[in-house]
Amino acid sequence: MSKEETADLFAPREPHWPEIRAWLQANPDTLLDDRSLLEEIGLIARGRNVVEFGRTALTKLEAAAEREADARKRIEDVARANFAAQTQTHVAALDLMEARSHSDLARRLDVAAQARFGLSAAAIAVEKPGGVPFGWKALEPGGVDAWLGGHGLTWLGPMFPELDLFGPAGEEVKSVALIRMALHLGGERGEEARPALAAFGSPEPEGFTAGMGCELVAFVAAVVARTAERWPVLS
Repeated sequence: MSKEETADLFAPREPHWPEIRAWLQANPDTLLDDRSLLEEIGLIARGRNVVEFGRTALTKLEAAAEREADARKRIEDVARANFAAQTQTHVAALDLMEARSHSDLARRLDVAAQARFGLSAAAIAVEKPGGVPFGWKALEPGGVDAWLGGHGLTWLGPMFPELDLFGPAGEEVKSVALIRMALHLGGERGEEARPALAAFGSPEPEGFTAGMGCELVAFVAAVVARTAERWPVLS
C-alpha cells in the first residue's frame, strides 16, 4: 500500500448522517441520557420515553407555522382576486352582448373597463378601407401590425405615446393591453376579415405587464368581435 493510500485510510473524515442516524437508532439511550446535549439542540427529556420540545425547537416550529400561514393567505388572496376578476369579466360580457349597435358596443366596453375593472378607458379600432362605426377609432391599413407585429396577437405593457385611441382619457393611461381581432362587420362573410384592435388602458404603470396573463381581456375582445358582426356599418 502506498503512502498516499495509507494517509487516506487514516485521514479524519466528516461523519455521514445515515451512519449517525443508524447508530442513534441502535443506541437511543445514549442520547436520552445526555441531558446537556438535548438542551443544546432545544429538547428536554421527561422520563425514559418522553422528549419535550424546548424553547428553541418551539420557536422554530412557530416560525415555520407562521410562514405556512402567510403563504396560505397569499394563495387565498390570489384565488379570491382571480375569482372576482372572472366574475366581473362574465358580467361585462353579458352587458356587451346586450349592445344594440356598434356605437353602443364601444360605449358599453368603455364603461365596463372603468366601472368593473378600474381602468381608465377602453376602445375599439378597425383598419380602413371600409366604413368605421361611430364611436370606433380608424386605423390606416397595416395599423394593427404596426402595434402588434405581423404575427402578434396581443401586447401588454407600457403605453405608446403615439397610441391615440383613448381620447381625453389617454392622458392618464400608463399601460395598455392590445388584443388583435378579425372582424366581418355587418355579418358579410364573403369578404376578407378586417384587422381590428380591442384596446384597454390602465392608469397604473404595472396595470398591464408582459408577464401577465391576458386570458380575461382576450375573452372580452372575443365577445366584442362576435357581437360587432351583428350589424351593418352605419358611418
